[in-house]
Amino acid sequence: MLAPYACKPSESRGRLHPEEESAFRSCFQRDRDRIIHCSAFRRLMHKTQVFVVHEGDSFRTRLTHTIEVGQVARTMANALGLNVELAEAVALAHDLGHTPFGHTGEDALAELMAPFGGFDHNAQAIRIVTRLERHYAGFDGLNLTWETLEGIAKHNGPVPRPLPYALAEYDARHDLELHTHAGAEAQVAAIADDVAYNNHDLHDGLRAGLFTEAELTGLPLLGACFAEVDAAAPGIDAKRRRHEALRRFFGVMVSDVIDGARATLAEAEPASAAEIRALGRPVIGFSPVLYEGLREIRSFLFHRMYRAPSVVEMRAEVTDIVRELFPLYLTHPEYLPRKWREDVAAATDETALARIVADYIAGMTDRFAMEEHARLTGAAPPARRV
Repeated sequence: MLAPYACKPSESRGRLHPEEESAFRSCFQRDRDRIIHCSAFRRLMHKTQVFVVHEGDSFRTRLTHTIEVGQVARTMANALGLNVELAEAVALAHDLGHTPFGHTGEDALAELMAPFGGFDHNAQAIRIVTRLERHYAGFDGLNLTWETLEGIAKHNGPVPRPLPYALAEYDARHDLELHTHAGAEAQVAAIADDVAYNNHDLHDGLRAGLFTEAELTGLPLLGACFAEVDAAAPGIDAKRRRHEALRRFFGVMVSDVIDGARATLAEAEPASAAEIRALGRPVIGFSPVLYEGLREIRSFLFHRMYRAPSVVEMRAEVTDIVRELFPLYLTHPEYLPRKWREDVAAATDETALARIVADYIAGMTDRFAMEEHARLTGAAPPARRV
């Protein structure tokens, strides 16, 4: 049973290119399935979350992160009476536009693309699902529903002007109402992203030896989780103790969001998904108390993990890879694969060519970017540091 404010398949605004409905899947289920089967989703397996993929097989990749976000989104959406398939579709698509090397690669590409309209991974995800995936006979992209596209574009809130070119291009054809908040399902996907990385970055940082369990016990929220484990299972081995404590932390975050959303929705009494969008504020989020605790945890992670010397050194090396590949392809588009040549031939100016190059680099996996850089420049690939 869906809540009144849930996005209902029967009320979907449809697809840019009309299609016959499936006899056994809702429109949002089809969106989710198309995302899972697209090429960009598979490439997430070899893209950085925090650690570059060659640094270890047990660290999260962009794909395993995305799967965890989808799991959290399903749990929250189900508890709140929302459309689980739509929340999952947005969650699974939210990082499709990420470059190789995570936010480091995005920062480098955004700097290089500044003269050509900039680069933003959320906008790039829209470009991928509306243009760059080319598998279907009747259209480019995946031809997702309006609600899924809206969620991908603005799951983090209204998109300020000027719009990134990749988003403005599609919005001009198919108005996604970027000035409003998205439906509750997309908001769930956004907060699920926060829950997932707040939890798994602690796991990965511990595994990499960047900090210890003893240091985590001094942080808000986490100290109580470790204390619960120590009381319930005294003498448990360190690995199980770590897992049990972070499992409890995960549950604390999920429960906080669900309880807060229930209270917010009960107070606002939205009668439809449209009323959720018109509220002018999000209905899904952390409570103020939990948010303050997470701020301290994020600050800890920033200084001890994201700015750890080994991570910073790797960031510098992979930044150079992106910075050197971009001008190479821009001045020598013949280095691009044959299937990209048709787009290159249709480019009318340097901006159009730069956007093709950005599309190609953004789609690379970590491994492929390092291999291409070594092949074209002769430079050795970065060494492992973890």
